[in-house]
Amino acid sequence: MQTPTPENSSNVFQPATPAGNPKDGKRKSTAKPWIIAGSCVVAATAAYFGAAAFISSQVPANATIAGVNIGSLNQDEARTALETQVVPLAQEPIETTVNGKGYELDPAKAGLSLDVEQTIADLTDFEANPVKLYERLTGDFSAEAVIDVDQDKLTAQLGKLAAKADAKVTEGTITFKDAQATLSKPVDGVALDVEKSAEKIATDWEIAGPAMELPAEVTSPEVSAQKLQAFYDTQVASLLKKDVTLVSGDKSTAISPASMAAAASYSAKDGEPRLALDDEKLYLAATKNSDLSSTAKDAKIVLKGGKPTIVKSVKGISLETKDLGAKVLAASQTETRKAEVAMAESDADFTTADAEKLGIKEEIVEFSTPYPASDTVRTKNLKAGSARITGTIVKPGERFSLLQALGPITTANGYYSSGVVENGFSSEAVGGGLSQISTQMYNVGFLAGYDDITHKPHSRWFDRYPAGREATLWEGQVDMIWENNTPYGVMIEAWVSGDAVHTRLWSTKYWKVTQDSSGKYNQTDPKTVHNKAEKCIPESGGRKGFSIDITRYRETVDGSKKLPAETKSWTYSPWNKIVCD
Repeated sequence: MQTPTPENSSNVFQPATPAGNPKDGKRKSTAKPWIIAGSCVVAATAAYFGAAAFISSQVPANATIAGVNIGSLNQDEARTALETQVVPLAQEPIETTVNGKGYELDPAKAGLSLDVEQTIADLTDFEANPVKLYERLTGDFSAEAVIDVDQDKLTAQLGKLAAKADAKVTEGTITFKDAQATLSKPVDGVALDVEKSAEKIATDWEIAGPAMELPAEVTSPEVSAQKLQAFYDTQVASLLKKDVTLVSGDKSTAISPASMAAAASYSAKDGEPRLALDDEKLYLAATKNSDLSSTAKDAKIVLKGGKPTIVKSVKGISLETKDLGAKVLAASQTETRKAEVAMAESDADFTTADAEKLGIKEEIVEFSTPYPASDTVRTKNLKAGSARITGTIVKPGERFSLLQALGPITTANGYYSSGVVENGFSSEAVGGGLSQISTQMYNVGFLAGYDDITHKPHSRWFDRYPAGREATLWEGQVDMIWENNTPYGVMIEAWVSGDAVHTRLWSTKYWKVTQDSSGKYNQTDPKTVHNKAEKCIPESGGRKGFSIDITRYRETVDGSKKLPAETKSWTYSPWNKIVCD
């Protein structure tokens, strides 16, 4: 066996000597520079991400939510600021507008609230992007609140808001009365889009931010508010500025603003406002006691020889009606305010043929009631009232109002103060006794088959009248009105004889009338009543009160038409003994 020597021993590792520099006694490792560089990178990275983590843990500089600055605060500080300052703002009503009109929305009822924790989480979420980190440090960061939304509640509240905001499109109008014009502005049609509004609020609501315009379908009126106002300020104002003069040769007359207003009407066509003046109404205004009045004479129906007689109409010269409204309207827009008009031969307004068509030719009803002739003052009122209604003609479809025919009931109009019943007591008033005329007119209307529009029986029954078939009268309070429901006109004739008041109707008989009476029932005894009125009139009393029903049946004389039965009920008070205190 060979003993190894130090020079050739194979058990000891001897590194090779670099060939490049045989003089170096010490050699360098080739791995050390890379280790150092890697360590630096790791350290730098760690430092960067550490800094990023620290920066991210803070709210970005100058960050604001609803105007509240929470920049550079830590999470706890930011949470406190949001809960104490921003949450109250988020609970205030949300300002919204729909088609320019403001409405408020309650956030709590609408299911809208600030999510504090998520807002902080978003603001302090880890961020490694250097650009974003720079924004956080410099205050360029955009902070947004996180809103919790309950869609069901929001939709429900918007539905209620829609009930307020929605509107049907309404066209503007101009109306005329008493020489004045009144403008009613148009209204846009509005239909709130609830679904889109909910979406907009959920995504765009800014706490304490500006009002939000909610989406809605808007329908504009045919004529805009601006155009209608301009029309009103110019053409309408000019129309009613002052008189318009109608001229025909050497004759003329003035049409007043009141007459033009009474004839005026507004309309819109093809998006443009328009005025029109009624030819017939202007004709009546222009020919009333003026140079342009018609020379034609109307037919008349008069009582002659105890029956109606027609006085024939006569043709004459009158103002031409055609296009009169257009001429006046055009003249109202000029400086001179004059309109040239023509006169031509024409028939009377009420011709002989018109009179004959009314069929006023025969007596259809006569009714009378006795009266106390010893009361001479009351009798004067009966005669005055009878004279006023005699000759009155009520055309088909027209109504007869006794107060209108008699009034005004004043001493200046020929009436006297006489006995009346007021509030159940005897008293005096101008026109006392005219209730008997009311009873007369109610009964002829009842028997002729005319429609009863209004009447009121006396509070106490007077035995000179049919029980349940009579009527009182009080100016300004109680009228007696019936309507002519036949195809014929009717003329009234009334007079006072030595012992009765009479009323007769002339027409063509149309209705056959019958009646039933229940007779008196529920009778009540009189009692003693004390009256402290200054002008109290004592009464002995004695007559009982009662109720009664009157049923009327009507059918045409030829049997072709029958109306439903009509029952009128009334309760009379007893004639109490009145003691004046």
